[in-house]
Amino acid sequence: MPTLKPTASSERIAALDYLRGFALLGIFVANMLFFHTPFVYIDPFTWFRSLSDEVSHMWVDILFQSSFYPLFAMLFGYGMNMQYEKAVSLGKPFVPTAAKRMGVLLLFGIIHAFLIWPGDILITYALMGLIFMWMIRLPAAALTAIGAVVYVVPMAGLALLTFFVEKLDPEGMMGAYADITNINRSIEAYAGGSFGEVTAQRAADWLFMNSASLPMAIFMILPLFMFGAAAGKAKLIEKASDNWKKWILPAVLFTVIGLTIKALPYFSDLRYTTQVVQDSFGGPILTAGYVGLVLLLLQSGLVRKVFHPVASAGRMSLTVYLTQSIIATLIFYSYGLGYYGKVSVSLGTWMAVAIFAIQCILANLYFQKFRQGPFERIWRRLTYGK
Repeated sequence: MPTLKPTASSERIAALDYLRGFALLGIFVANMLFFHTPFVYIDPFTWFRSLSDEVSHMWVDILFQSSFYPLFAMLFGYGMNMQYEKAVSLGKPFVPTAAKRMGVLLLFGIIHAFLIWPGDILITYALMGLIFMWMIRLPAAALTAIGAVVYVVPMAGLALLTFFVEKLDPEGMMGAYADITNINRSIEAYAGGSFGEVTAQRAADWLFMNSASLPMAIFMILPLFMFGAAAGKAKLIEKASDNWKKWILPAVLFTVIGLTIKALPYFSDLRYTTQVVQDSFGGPILTAGYVGLVLLLLQSGLVRKVFHPVASAGRMSLTVYLTQSIIATLIFYSYGLGYYGKVSVSLGTWMAVAIFAIQCILANLYFQKFRQGPFERIWRRLTYGK
């Protein structure tokens, strides 16, 4: 009898790997701010002292922040739908295998969050995946409609609430934004603490970031899974090369609108309201533009050849994501080189690009001899057995 197995190399969709690769780069550039700075506790509009850091942060904020994690989440939903359709074609139940996959991913996330880096997204993906696996059988139109309501209504409400609070008490908003105590604790622990002290700070940071964001993932991450799965059911990526001309207008339009919304905080007095709008709406809209631009560029054989290492990195996305955290924490934390708080935004950004470029080259070489990344292999073994 046919059994559920991991995706074979011959079954892979190349464009998905390219998109995953570019998503990994964008996420790493955005995350780099959190690796070398107590970014979660600061007001980025007032924290940076030099003009160079202010300008560098602005470009990272507009081009990368909140514009690549939606892509990765949608690709996650796209991939889950492929696994669901494969299970249906084989006449096998999807939920038991999906639950095992999410359980293993949750284990990876817990280890990552509490022993490597507190900005982990794998725990959230695993928990949302356990919810989404019961919804994935819905048709594309239903997933799109439900996802839009679940996402837009709460995010619009949050933007409206922020607007009223900022109008009524702008000074209170500013005071609540920067947490001086935790800024100092982060710098002390990550820059000069023992591994135990760093671990304790990691746990404190994870709790601070996730006490609100983990419940909000139902409204922020789960709908992105829905959009991705809906796109998978419509085979948008698979059909892109045949319908590439139809991507031109959406790619340009979403990119322009997304960049405009992402730039709002730098041209408005309502800084915190526009930040909510920037992240909640500008980020995903710009994501759609980026997807269109990448799919258009992939119509060129030269582009596919030059950026093939990026696709190799995307093919082992779990390994690349985890090793980015390992490398960055060894550079910045006290048990490594100890550069926490000593790196400019621009240097940190170029370090992320350089590290990712090396990862792409190594991934390309790796796949000349192996079929799966090392962490993907562990994930597969724990999910499917031999």
